[in-house]
Amino acid sequence: MSEYRGAVIGLGWMGMLYDLAARTGTWNVDDIDRPTPELDLHRRFHHHTHPGTEGLPTSYAEALHDRPEIELVAAAERDRKRLRAFSERYGVKDALYTDAGEMLRAERPDIVAIATNVKHRADLTCLAVECGAKGIFTEKPMAHTLEEADRMVSTCAAAGVPLSCGSITTTHPSFARARQLLRDGGVGPLVSIEASAPGAQHQNWSYFLDSRPAWVTGTGDQPRRETGSDEFTGQGMMVCEDGLAVHFRRGAPGVRITGGRGEMWFDFLEGWRRTQDVEVDDGVRRTPMPWPKPQFVPPYGGIYTLNDVMDCLAGRLDEPKNSGRRVATALEVEIALKVSSANGGQRVDLPLGDRSLGLNYDWFR
Repeated sequence: MSEYRGAVIGLGWMGMLYDLAARTGTWNVDDIDRPTPELDLHRRFHHHTHPGTEGLPTSYAEALHDRPEIELVAAAERDRKRLRAFSERYGVKDALYTDAGEMLRAERPDIVAIATNVKHRADLTCLAVECGAKGIFTEKPMAHTLEEADRMVSTCAAAGVPLSCGSITTTHPSFARARQLLRDGGVGPLVSIEASAPGAQHQNWSYFLDSRPAWVTGTGDQPRRETGSDEFTGQGMMVCEDGLAVHFRRGAPGVRITGGRGEMWFDFLEGWRRTQDVEVDDGVRRTPMPWPKPQFVPPYGGIYTLNDVMDCLAGRLDEPKNSGRRVATALEVEIALKVSSANGGQRVDLPLGDRSLGLNYDWFR
């Protein structure tokens, strides 16, 4: 018998559609009417053997269904067509809701995936905790405003509920390997971190911080785009309370960690690479080194963010790699960089006093 009861709120791309059928590459096409592979065939095709290993499932529904400790028992979605597709694929016949609040109050699931748009994500996260959820993972971005992010983090922390906010590359086990290498002195004392952008939707850098951000300075931000997004598009620097500097530079990899005796860096196409200072006859040279397993292998998906939540519940992990706390930190830094850029690169101290500040995202968010 399963230990936990799972539920999904929102049956869009991350909630269900990624694994419902073959992708078309067109974001405005609903795959419900396309042929749906049988579950066993789907797993054999993608060589998926156990949650947390390489490959699919990508969607949150599939990830929950695949965990032996979890029984997928309910879903909430305003589109009744998607609810029917969910019912047919996962055998859930009765607990199908068009109102997420009603589902949470009636079913009281233990593990909740929240894959809705951003607007009500904070309210649903807090309501899930109120209704007894033991673990929550959400789609990205986490929230629109700092107040919403604060509420999500504090509510989950007070109840001891692990919160993972987005199925991004940071959730992959190779990032835990990188953090362990750093802590074991694999590149020497940490000197600086570099990233292509603060990217509160898809940040990697915040996972490697051991100290709170103290201040930022930013430049080159652009006005809100036609897509609706006003996410930070400039460059800048953040300094932590312990003096660590994080540089946000166009053209940088996803994250670069520089130490006194080497470097390691990540990008999506190449995965993780590293160098280390090695003594040779004529001195010391920084030399390419093999990356210890696991190496990043796409695709990455819902299995990893759920895996972190389950590891927290089992006592194997203190908080998810892409925890709500870390994502909220990235959100605040990105907003502060925008404020700095708008004021000519002026230093902006953290934390920000105005918690109503936030970001707008592309229309589909």
